Amino acid sequence: MNWNKLEDAGQLEAINEESKSVKVMLFKHSTRCSISSMALNRIESNWKDSDSQHIKPYYLDLIAHRDISNLIAQQYGVEHQSPQVLIVSNGKCIYNESHNNIRYAGIIA
Repeated sequence: MNWNKLEDAGQLEAINEESKSVKVMLFKHSTRCSISSMALNRIESNWKDSDSQHIKPYYLDLIAHRDISNLIAQQYGVEHQSPQVLIVSNGKCIYNESHNNIRYAGIIA
């Protein structure tokens, strides 16, 4: 699985534009949390190369970039969680799950 790193707040505008042609997944990962590591592993172990044709994955290290995580919460009208997955389509969050509710089937649907 090839993650795109989300490391700059300016990328959110580009992500909204991208989401007009392909769904975008934002995975907010806490490098200090075992539940977050399990969720990351669950996504990566189920991901198929062909999934990249339908969804573009972004990885946010929220320990290093909590400011971006806060902007995501504000921009998409979701409560900050960690770990958290959002699916963005046409500039709007259409899927939002956190912790043990993060499921590969929900992401790909």
